[in-house]
Amino acid sequence: MRPYRLSVCQMKAVDKKEENLSKAESMIREAVSIEKAEMVVLPEIFNSPYSTEVMRKMAEEDGGVTTSMLSSLAKELEIYLIGGSIAERDDNFVYNTSYSYNPKGDCIGKHRKIHLFDVDIEGGVRFIESEVVKAGNKVTVFDTELGRVGVAICFDMRFPELMRLMALQGAEIIIVPAAFNTTTGPAHWHETIKMRAVDNQVFFVAASPARNEESTYHAYGYSTICDPWGTVLNSANEQEAIITAEIKPEKIQSIRQQLPLLKLRRQDLYEVVQK
Repeated sequence: MRPYRLSVCQMKAVDKKEENLSKAESMIREAVSIEKAEMVVLPEIFNSPYSTEVMRKMAEEDGGVTTSMLSSLAKELEIYLIGGSIAERDDNFVYNTSYSYNPKGDCIGKHRKIHLFDVDIEGGVRFIESEVVKAGNKVTVFDTELGRVGVAICFDMRFPELMRLMALQGAEIIIVPAAFNTTTGPAHWHETIKMRAVDNQVFFVAASPARNEESTYHAYGYSTICDPWGTVLNSANEQEAIITAEIKPEKIQSIRQQLPLLKLRRQDLYEVVQK
């Protein structure tokens, strides 16, 4: 596979969906026109504030205004677009769902967040996602002309079994729209990104919203693109930004030959399998 440029649009979400969609479109266009990106990634719940109450209110069905916009932009700009995630409504359930599109505007991946963020940290944040959101049950890996891509959402990245399943299914890059908060972010964000990349010898992309101090939920930010050796190729701070890096797929095979972690697994003693 050939090298390509990937951009993450770390955008700030506000209370009005139309403003968020306009901001997302503007940043996507900038990533393509200025950064020359062929793959663009949006953050988790990019079209609304990240709260269970707002997610319930702003949830939309597949084919709604947000997914229609993403599909149209991917087709117009001829890019792969990993559409962060949105609150998706389906049969009276709400899912935290990521849609991915190819340069023809076709949806080639749909990931519903598997591990829901139900935490109550003493002295920190309390957020019970399962009060509103239903968990997904599928590992999401799909092919593109740029390589095989795995997509997960936020809390999913804390579970190494899921990341390993993606690598074993051929993912060369794992993309995670994620909204760690200002308690868990400083403690675990950077280390988790680096180790998931190193353990699975893949490119790892974590796409956060920018921090909105006026919101009830404060995202950590610091969207990051990491290579299979654990080298950070680019990273943001807490403010709105577009970060870009060149993804060189040949680096994966080079590193896996030098340090054959996946090959040297003791499958006679243990294995990770998808049920």
